[in-house]
Amino acid sequence: MPLISKEEFFALKLKRKRVLGLDVGNKTVGIAVSDASWLIASPLKLLKRANLTADIKALLSVYKDYNACCCVVGLPMNMNGTEGPQAGVVRSFIGFLLKQEDVPVFLWDERLSTVAVTRTLLEADLSRKRRAEVVDKMAATYILQGSLDLCSTHERQILKD
Repeated sequence: MPLISKEEFFALKLKRKRVLGLDVGNKTVGIAVSDASWLIASPLKLLKRANLTADIKALLSVYKDYNACCCVVGLPMNMNGTEGPQAGVVRSFIGFLLKQEDVPVFLWDERLSTVAVTRTLLEADLSRKRRAEVVDKMAATYILQGSLDLCSTHERQILKD
């Protein structure tokens, strides 16, 4: 399955399965997981990148262990709406993932997600070392929660109309 649309993402909620959120970087992949009702995203783990084959194998193991129905992947965007420099890394990662396994992938504009998470961690007075340990999986959580909230807003709008 290729990248999925917003409508296809919303439809997957009917499966009542979990969703993985991913913040893909050069050195790590932050992973978050939702509950089956798609209300809450929680930080799960930080995957230290080795090579694409090993990275995808580890990710697919988590995907299967949590019985997920799709992955929401943060796509780095510039403030003007164009793809940021890191977007190529993310797209390569997704391309390799889709060659290995038929996983539905929903791209999420992750503009300012790391900034927002870092600000929150600074306010929590976490040390620089501790922030470095958790920022990527917290960014994955932020990305995933945004997509879950969008789905909830969409459902409320349908009920309202």
